[in-house]
Amino acid sequence: MKLKLIKKLWYFYADGFRQMTVGRRLWIIILIKLFIIFFILRLFFFPNFLNTRFDSDKEKGDHVGKELIERTH
Repeated sequence: MKLKLIKKLWYFYADGFRQMTVGRRLWIIILIKLFIIFFILRLFFFPNFLNTRFDSDKEKGDHVGKELIERTH
């Protein structure tokens, strides 16, 4: 029963995407933007701060805890 429902849903969405014209272009634009946001910008603008400054997990945890406590006061 569940497998039939999943199969029907899959075919419903697959047929819908196959018949799209403008929507397909919009999805391509959305996927390109997501790739840029999550991969390209992360590499250049959001370096892994903790791995470059601290060697052990304990030092990283202590630093994060200290920063959280200081920012709340």
